[in-house]
Amino acid sequence: MTTNEKLSLLREKMAEAGVQAYLIPSSDPHISEYLPDHWRARAWLSGFDGSAGTLVVTETESGLWTDGRYFIQAERQMAGSEIVLYRMKEKGVPTIQEFLLSRLKKGQVLGIDGMVTAAEMVLDMETAFSAQGIGIRSEDLITPIWSDRPAIPQSQVYLLPEQYTGLSAAEKIAQVRSRLKENGADAMAVTRLDSIAWLLNLRASDVVYNTSFVSYVLLTQEAAVLYVDSSRVSEEAMDYLKKNGVAVRPYGEILDGIAAIDVPTVMLVSVENVNYRLYLAMEENPRVTIVKGEEPVFCLKAVKNPVEIANTKNAHIKEGVAMARLQMCLEEKLAAGETVSETDVGELLVDFRKEQEGYMEDSFAVIAAYGANAAMMHYHPTPENHAVLQRKGFLLLDTGGQYVDGTTDTTRTYALGELTDEERRYYTYVLKANIGIARTVFMEGCSGANLDIMSRTQVWKYGLDYRCGTGHGVGFVGPIHEGPQSLRMTNHVPFQPGMTITDEPGIYEEGLVGVRIENELLVVEHMETKYGKFYAFQPFTYLPIDTTPVVLELMNEEEISWLNDYHHMVYDTLSPRMTERERIWLKEKTKPLEK
Repeated sequence: MTTNEKLSLLREKMAEAGVQAYLIPSSDPHISEYLPDHWRARAWLSGFDGSAGTLVVTETESGLWTDGRYFIQAERQMAGSEIVLYRMKEKGVPTIQEFLLSRLKKGQVLGIDGMVTAAEMVLDMETAFSAQGIGIRSEDLITPIWSDRPAIPQSQVYLLPEQYTGLSAAEKIAQVRSRLKENGADAMAVTRLDSIAWLLNLRASDVVYNTSFVSYVLLTQEAAVLYVDSSRVSEEAMDYLKKNGVAVRPYGEILDGIAAIDVPTVMLVSVENVNYRLYLAMEENPRVTIVKGEEPVFCLKAVKNPVEIANTKNAHIKEGVAMARLQMCLEEKLAAGETVSETDVGELLVDFRKEQEGYMEDSFAVIAAYGANAAMMHYHPTPENHAVLQRKGFLLLDTGGQYVDGTTDTTRTYALGELTDEERRYYTYVLKANIGIARTVFMEGCSGANLDIMSRTQVWKYGLDYRCGTGHGVGFVGPIHEGPQSLRMTNHVPFQPGMTITDEPGIYEEGLVGVRIENELLVVEHMETKYGKFYAFQPFTYLPIDTTPVVLELMNEEEISWLNDYHHMVYDTLSPRMTERERIWLKEKTKPLEK
């Protein structure tokens, strides 16, 4: 079926259900960013397969809202359909709520699937809609029209040993129970899949590139229950759960578990992480009192313990060796006149990663983007749609690996040959922006909202910007995007020692060029004075930054000094794991810049 034919079928079901508009988020029952295919309804309906977007269908029109990372991709993938692209945060573009309020009349109804829609979104809309006499009804209208819908994943759930995690599941559960008490609560439903995986020291592969598994945890001060199909849990993992005081119940019984609470219980609920149907189940149980607040597991796992930090650094060393070998290989192939495509780059990189001990899979699909393709922030080459590398311009490589001892995320932009003056300037602006964050010393209490400008000002001064955050947290053998901290102007979560953050400013000019340079940084204690505690960032991405495009006249001495020190650290870290030929190459790539 075409997109328009699918939308026509949906409208038939809307009419039968008596709803005049239907909202399809990019979500699952766990409000995940990366979804099992079973819940990728928005992508199936619209044709747009980016990770972020919301589709709204009324009786006569449809629109898709997404952010600046995906404007180009969404426009291309939805071409020929009736769907209108609404570019979020652009001037004059209505929000989803504003759009619905302008289309729905008093007495009309918005339909949602409450199992895959965040409680926060629905509660906000209820407040706005009730004043206009507009109703909201929870009903699944997708299943009846999606005839070949993929099954819910059932990959094996296995144990990640404590030599990697640093803490037992019982110790982590005790930390969460303590946080619950601090928030005046007795219990919570852990719904985020990455939180459950971290909490129980279990991993799986229900979603490609992710290490989570479809499940819930109901946690009280007395009991911990994992809701998952027990047949998929390895014997070792089952024994571990029992040893750590965790019972197992079928995945589909979570609503029954909430309903069965028979003593007065205060439940802490993060409405942005809990689906609306689960929220209603808590509301409907007269013994349950809801207290809204932050999800404590999410916050706890963001601060890496010393064992996780040491393991993650080791994973990055292995990743650095693999990526350095890829760069050497590409240089040799292009120098020999061989044909190399964007898809070849990803395949070669996987081969080099497989040489490293503990490599499991990539942490996201390789973004190997040549020339103008790099202007699309989340471009992915395919066998049907890719470019061939030439000995000019830039190759942007954004990639990461899942290792048994850590998760990596790295971006480098390589000069393949002749560059224009504009390309060199853009590259240097981005490098200065990257260094701007990396060199920052900041007071305790500062957040991404405070620090984002330390990077962005380096492109703002030239009238440029990038339509995304500057950086995000990275999970431990987990999701490539991890909060609650991030480097963006809207994030007010204070940085703490042990948190990780990516530093990845960029310039993206459609049809022309894309440049991004990314390192991962660790928040560390720096000093304490009479004015308070000061923190700094420590890079733990071990890979040369290409210096051939740099316009030295645009760099100051402090920036050059930082880059030279960084490259000295990269050489000292990687060279012991390399051959003599590789060390000679690495020495050249990390030689000091002089102005």
